[in-house]
Amino acid sequence: MDLPKKVEIIEVGPRDGLQNEADFIPTEKKIELINALNKTGIRRMEATSFVHPVYVPQMKDAKEVLEGMEQDPSIQYMALIPNEKGYERAIENGVRALSLVVGASDSFNLKNVKMTREESINKFNSVVEKAKENGIFLRYNIATSFWCPYEGKVDSELVLDMVKRIDRSGVDEIVICDTIGKANPAQVFDLFSRIFEELQPQAMITAHFHDTYGLAQANVVAALQTGVTRFDTSIGGLGGCPFALGAAGNVATEDVVFMLHEMGIDTGIDLFSLHSCIEVVKPLTNRDLTGHYHKINVNQPQM
Repeated sequence: MDLPKKVEIIEVGPRDGLQNEADFIPTEKKIELINALNKTGIRRMEATSFVHPVYVPQMKDAKEVLEGMEQDPSIQYMALIPNEKGYERAIENGVRALSLVVGASDSFNLKNVKMTREESINKFNSVVEKAKENGIFLRYNIATSFWCPYEGKVDSELVLDMVKRIDRSGVDEIVICDTIGKANPAQVFDLFSRIFEELQPQAMITAHFHDTYGLAQANVVAALQTGVTRFDTSIGGLGGCPFALGAAGNVATEDVVFMLHEMGIDTGIDLFSLHSCIEVVKPLTNRDLTGHYHKINVNQPQM
């Protein structure tokens, strides 16, 4: 098995993980989670989003979270933005790394932002230009890259074309998202192989898996074998999608880190410190955490 020696984990729990919680989580609890994650060795994190509170009320305290959290200069904190207004708000609040989302599926994108895929891409062009002019790091998420909750299987040719166009725009990172968690390892291997072999993008390529069908870690291994070395994960397996009913949480950070370490792959993350973050996460949700590693008593020797 051809595997990398080092992998980067991008923690998305504070944003993607929490955004789907029905009950509003107090600002100080979000700050507590971010501060705990700061101590794990994670070097990139989605901290919040500047989405209109009518659509994602959980993130209405973005400004307060950024002001209250401990900002480690060695960590890149990202904020999701939906449009140019979100860009301005994020920049006003000192954010230097932004995340955009466009669905490969028109139906999903219309549900998400009330625009077609093409309309979203065109609308984001000005945001991309502004970000490049101002030295802002930009990650571009392609949602529903494998399956759509409304249209079914997504054409990989369409996703490849999106990657090509987005890469030409000069963004720093492109994230291929299995938004509803239905992708399988064969699909994952095929799509990422084609991205690297046919497109050879300049942007960093990151994989983002949800665990709806229990295939997320298998998909991580499949992506690893194509050359992917960056993965979005969420502490405790928190997450979901307000516009993809039935989608489970993101693959659990602690599960992926444990698996990678067992495979001899370095992440730079301290697993014991990561495990302690679970105690911060548990009170923030009424749902059972979907991760597995947190069920183990880390005070006992592992076999």
